[in-house]
Amino acid sequence: MGMTITEKIFARASGHKTVTPGQLVDARIDLVMCHDVTTPPAISMLKAKGLDRVFDRDRIVVTPDHFQPPKDIKSAELHKRLDEWARRHEITWYYKLGRAGVCHALLPEQGHIRPGELIVGGDSHTCTYGAFGAFSSGIGSTDLAAAVATGKLWFKVPASMKFVLNGTLGPGVYSKDVMLTVIGRIGTDGALYRAMEFVGPVLAQMSMEARMVLPNMAIEAGAKNGIIACDEVTKEYLDGRLKDTRPYTVFESDPDAEYYSVDEFDCSQIEPVVALPHLPSNTVPVREREGEAMDQAYLGSCTNGRIEDYRIAAGIIKGKEVKIRTMIVPATPTVWRQANDEGLWDIFYDAGCVISAPTCGACLGGFMGVLAEGEKCISSTNRNFVGRMGHPKSMVYLANPATVAASAVEGKLTDPRKYL
Repeated sequence: MGMTITEKIFARASGHKTVTPGQLVDARIDLVMCHDVTTPPAISMLKAKGLDRVFDRDRIVVTPDHFQPPKDIKSAELHKRLDEWARRHEITWYYKLGRAGVCHALLPEQGHIRPGELIVGGDSHTCTYGAFGAFSSGIGSTDLAAAVATGKLWFKVPASMKFVLNGTLGPGVYSKDVMLTVIGRIGTDGALYRAMEFVGPVLAQMSMEARMVLPNMAIEAGAKNGIIACDEVTKEYLDGRLKDTRPYTVFESDPDAEYYSVDEFDCSQIEPVVALPHLPSNTVPVREREGEAMDQAYLGSCTNGRIEDYRIAAGIIKGKEVKIRTMIVPATPTVWRQANDEGLWDIFYDAGCVISAPTCGACLGGFMGVLAEGEKCISSTNRNFVGRMGHPKSMVYLANPATVAASAVEGKLTDPRKYL
């Protein structure tokens, strides 16, 4: 019996010839991502146990992002602890303030993600890196401490689910709509502790920025990881970008690999969709809820805070004025600089938007756009759980960047196709 991509990565990382779903393995970690919320507790655990060490200072990437810049004294203390630790261990890849960004956008952009590797990070959306043919998954602070100190962790090999994306994407339809449609079909626990493997002709129509949306939201279906095979689009993105120039290994699923399930989607039939409160699976076509008043629009996050997203939004907003509070939050300093150089910030400024430094900010209800009681936000983020962006009685609606921009212009849920 053959193996899937995910299984092959675990076999390599654990030194086995083959692995099977459900098997427990001790695996060598290729890269660890650390940020300002989950890493300080891991640091404290290691110090308390007399294990204040790192397994490899070149294989740990550190960036503050959740409360970046610090919003209050407590978040400043987290930054201080992270900074002191990174300096004490001379972490090679430490992206400090001014170079810090949303981790899941920053690491691929800066060339730290390589196909075939096993990557973990102290954040649930670490699964984003699976867009590059890597296994990547989020872990808690305790496992993060073990990973940082030893470079190893144990895993249960997940069973793989195959999602075949057929057809072509119509006007105003993006990878966000595809992923929300997938989650809408299988539910928020439909891939519980499984690998979501995406295949099919629609992927060829997506840039790497667009592809990252799919595994990014795999955790919203309960998955252990999401993954897309490395192809020419992947290699072109990586060319000249990788920090580590060692040869990487490209794995492909065997033709006789066994899958837990296979789901096919005709993406030609997908419309711009919106996930209504309070689950990412609560999806309907935007046209069915057009006209519902919004209080805020939020365009950013590790899901849709890249340059491609701002180009889409700027094309809709240009020459208009937004009717609701609209937050523009780029994912990285590089995105900020590129958007500025392309004149996108001028478009958003003239429209009355607020432009922020890179941060996770309001996505987790932190700052830079939190919601008051009863407020509704149309957002390009990945979660819309109760209280996710602020008050427990606020409401978050998830959509693609074009829908967010069109809704900001009209002050209500709007099908973006009228602006395209």
